[in-house]
Amino acid sequence: MSKKKTIKRPILKNLLWICIFLVVVFLGIYSFLHLFTRHQEGFTLPDFTGLTVAEAKATGTSLQLHVEVIDSLYIPELPKGVVLRQVPPASQHVKKNRRVELTINSLLPRQIKMPSLVGYSLRQAKAELASHGLKMGRLNYVPDIATNNVLEQYFSGRPIEPGTPVDIYSSIDLQLGLSPEGDLAYIPMLKGKSLETALDILSDHSLNTGSIRYDETVLTAADTLAARVFKQTPGYSLTPEWPLGTFVHLILTTNPDLLTPEEILPSEEGL
Repeated sequence: MSKKKTIKRPILKNLLWICIFLVVVFLGIYSFLHLFTRHQEGFTLPDFTGLTVAEAKATGTSLQLHVEVIDSLYIPELPKGVVLRQVPPASQHVKKNRRVELTINSLLPRQIKMPSLVGYSLRQAKAELASHGLKMGRLNYVPDIATNNVLEQYFSGRPIEPGTPVDIYSSIDLQLGLSPEGDLAYIPMLKGKSLETALDILSDHSLNTGSIRYDETVLTAADTLAARVFKQTPGYSLTPEWPLGTFVHLILTTNPDLLTPEEILPSEEGL
């Protein structure tokens, strides 16, 4: 009987020491990871969009973040050099020494050569500008034998020769012919459209873009990109009754309650 006890005691002792060893190892590893990762320490990442690089880096330094510019785009409607996107996004929980990657609006847009548009139709000229990374500017109509025939091309108020270097996404103004018949245009419905889409639709209808304003919901560069048209002046029309080149003024918002589609009523002629 005593022999069996002496056999069992070393086994129990060994098992006890193994258990103690495992508990100590577990507690050690847990404590190390807890200190290394600073568990439950951190803060909410601020929104850097709309800030200059200097402002974003100053904010990052004060929070012990590593802020780096990794890419750039060029959006002419926004100030040059401001932050467009960030990774991680704003409001995410981060810790000190986290790397924050920024995409900014380019300071030096790429230059391209101005194409020749004289003699093109408005539709052809628009396609040619788009293929060169340029935008349609103001449409100025003068009497001519053919409507929407390009008579002259302008940049910054002056005629521009083909081959002249211009910044990509620059707006090119066109002088267009207007036949003696005096063609008229109708105003399209723009509510709910992005600014880029609205500008495209207006030029397709031989109309000019007037003032562009944003309501109080548009606060950041990201809001500007997300905003949609909720008001236009003149309002939409179903019949051609406006002179070609009419200016249409736009107000944009991010408030979804203001973007409810309107019912387009048939004209009296269609009844």
